[in-house]
Amino acid sequence: MNNTSKTRDAVFIALFAVLIAVCSWISIPTAIPFTMQTFGVFFALNFWGGKKGTICVVIYLLMGIIGIPVYANGTAGIGIIMGTTGGYMIGWIFSGLVMCFFETLIGRKIWAQFISMLVGLLVCYAIGTAWFMVVYAQTAGAVGLWVVLCWCVFPFIIPDLAKLVLVLWFTQRLNKITKTM
Repeated sequence: MNNTSKTRDAVFIALFAVLIAVCSWISIPTAIPFTMQTFGVFFALNFWGGKKGTICVVIYLLMGIIGIPVYANGTAGIGIIMGTTGGYMIGWIFSGLVMCFFETLIGRKIWAQFISMLVGLLVCYAIGTAWFMVVYAQTAGAVGLWVVLCWCVFPFIIPDLAKLVLVLWFTQRLNKITKTM
């Protein structure tokens, strides 16, 4: 890879980290906000692949940790990551690793991309739900798995699936454009 390609990749990775931030600001505020963050995260992961996409996600998370208001509803800080919903954000890193594994195993065919995003989303839900239960128990008392699933997962399944379909569509379009660059 030459210096021009490295520079181009670095610029685009930074732009995708910013895209995730912009998507997080598109929000319907609720106890756990409905945002376009998931779209931004999976768009970065799917377009760049698991490895570079995960770098985009990590950069985004680090921007928020150091205090740049890039998280949902313009929030920032380590407290957000350490809070009840932070596990879902950490789960995105593992989603990227899962997608990287799938790419290595079965390639980047469109059906494989969708399956890898679905599995990545399930991993994110699992990590986030476990994290939520632990943090919630420390601050407010024990809460059952079913209750947490009803609060944090079930309301998001259909919107998240719709976002994954949009990700596939946008990725296919952007890939066509960038091949000509």
